[in-house]
Amino acid sequence: MRRLVLDDIRIGLDGKSLLALSCTIDPGEIVTIMGPSGSGKSTLLAYIGGLLAPDFTATGRILLHGHDVSSLRAEARHIGILFQDPLLFPHMSVGGNLAFGLSFSVKGRSARRQKVCEALKDIDLEGFEDRDPATLSGGQKARVALARVLLSEPCALLLDEPFSKLDADLRGQMRQHVFDRARLRGLPTLLVTHDEEDARAAGGRIIRLDQMAL
Repeated sequence: MRRLVLDDIRIGLDGKSLLALSCTIDPGEIVTIMGPSGSGKSTLLAYIGGLLAPDFTATGRILLHGHDVSSLRAEARHIGILFQDPLLFPHMSVGGNLAFGLSFSVKGRSARRQKVCEALKDIDLEGFEDRDPATLSGGQKARVALARVLLSEPCALLLDEPFSKLDADLRGQMRQHVFDRARLRGLPTLLVTHDEEDARAAGGRIIRLDQMAL
């Protein structure tokens, strides 16, 4: 099963403990992490994704599919991450951005182009392959960023406040879009947010770091 297990994760900075957490996230389950700024929410996601800055200390195991991925490089963990900003490559077309995220298991130009076209159709941007990312709206950029992550065929999904810069209407639509696809693909998902609406929409457990003893 695509279960994500955080086994006694402890993260510190300059000799001070930031957080301590153990949690199991089942396939298709969305667990929300909430807490004040500086409580270590995004730092936790960085550790899980293999992107933790060397200034921090961290211990504990990250288990995915029952395998310990704690010591693997980020790209070898097969954990997708969505950030606050879409982080699309400005020198690539929309199609190029999506092709960059494609799993290496997809071979051949024709097969890869087909995957990109299918991904654009799934996010209601059919025919946008040659568009410059700069011409997209904020909501369109967010959808392309999600599609790029999903094309990498992740085994788990991390959401680092990816809806925070969208207006209220787009925020609701994008939340539904992301959560539906996470559940459909059976991805254990960890959401970090300040927004109570995000947490309610996720519909899963809520872990509040400010209420946890270190």
